[in-house]
Amino acid sequence: MLSFFRGEASIFSPANPTYPSGPQGDGLREMATNQLAFYERITREYGDFVPVRLGLRRAIFLNHPSYIEEVLVTQSAKFIKSLALRRSRRLLGNGLLTSEGDFWRRQRRLAQPAFHRQRIAAYADSMVTATQRLLATWRDDQTLDSHAEMMRLTLDIVSQTLFGADTGSMADEIGEAVTIGQEAFTRRITSWRFFLPDTFPFPDNQPFIRAANRLDQVIYRIIAERRAQRAAGDDRHDLLSMLLAAQDEDGGGMTDQQLRDECMTLFLAGHETTALTLSWAWYLLAQSPGAETTLHAELDSVLAGRLPTMEDLPKLRFAEAVVTESMRLYPPAFVMGREATEDVQLGSPGSYRLAKGMLVLFSQWVMHRDPRYFDAPAEFRPERWLGGLQKQLPKYAFFPFGGGPRLCIGNQFAMMEAVLLLATIAQRYRLRLESGFEVTPWTGITLRPKNGVRVTLDAREAPI
Repeated sequence: MLSFFRGEASIFSPANPTYPSGPQGDGLREMATNQLAFYERITREYGDFVPVRLGLRRAIFLNHPSYIEEVLVTQSAKFIKSLALRRSRRLLGNGLLTSEGDFWRRQRRLAQPAFHRQRIAAYADSMVTATQRLLATWRDDQTLDSHAEMMRLTLDIVSQTLFGADTGSMADEIGEAVTIGQEAFTRRITSWRFFLPDTFPFPDNQPFIRAANRLDQVIYRIIAERRAQRAAGDDRHDLLSMLLAAQDEDGGGMTDQQLRDECMTLFLAGHETTALTLSWAWYLLAQSPGAETTLHAELDSVLAGRLPTMEDLPKLRFAEAVVTESMRLYPPAFVMGREATEDVQLGSPGSYRLAKGMLVLFSQWVMHRDPRYFDAPAEFRPERWLGGLQKQLPKYAFFPFGGGPRLCIGNQFAMMEAVLLLATIAQRYRLRLESGFEVTPWTGITLRPKNGVRVTLDAREAPI
């Protein structure tokens, strides 16, 4: 075991003597207490290029759009996903989020047609219909956890639109499995367990292994059912059907294992990120009466009491701004990591050499709150996006969906879904924070509200 640790550490060169100074000691300890506060502190105290030690590993924390663009775009071929993400393969497999090289390019090419704009536009009505089913269970003056409700809703949508499957009876079980997976990931990434496989049989890791096994059962069942349907001539038009039918130049398709890995990635990422964006949006709107009033005025004007459609999206500019501003302040993906596969020279605003094997980190949480790019960065101001701000910003000052060749394949799907769901729900209800309830960010794989977002429903009158 000691030789394993020594080998893991040896691939990282000592701190480059030309590097600027960074925090002393092991950053993992501070990350275990408050990861977001650690990122904010080292940025505030040390600037755009910060050497840090994380357990046995040396890393560089980047806090400038130019550096981030070099890693994600201009020199992306010299980097791979971080070890932390690669050690999550028991849950995610070797899918689009974790795979690399030629295999990733093949899988991306096979999956891409399912996310063309015309294809995802066909899902709009299903999204609104699923939201109506949820609203049918709500009532005026009811208190509930809006985060749990959004997770259930987006799970329903991703199951129907991407896999043509009904997981409603298992929604709570699946949600619990995802939470267990998040908690296991957090325990590992902020401790020495980082260096061990995610299936290492610690006693407290057994719930994670059971949860992953249960999710496997759900995914493999859906795959088997779809293969049988296709064999019987019943061909659907969802993502799984397209993945089953997809072939590359040599006529090869995906094995059940490959299908499982892509389905698991989209099944988890395809519902949680949108659910989190909406959960944080309800939290922010509940504290911003002016923004909420503007949103309701837009919905009443554009929709006049009818349900939103795909054609309404260009007119729902403030609703889109609410979603965008929520992702700025509370990005579901709050930090990203890459590892250099060869020596890399980073350029402007300063020139530094990264040795092969060096870990680099950069945080959406930090960049999205940087006062160099955002006025009053801690304030919820959806209107900031209405004047073309996104085109004026350096590209990687705001990057909720990542960037470069590994840009999230479902980014358009997620934005369409978030705006439609926000509009459908806000047209019917105001969501008021439960008195005395404190909402706290929790850093797992994604940025979650630790204990949910408890709200009381306030039914709105239909516009005249």
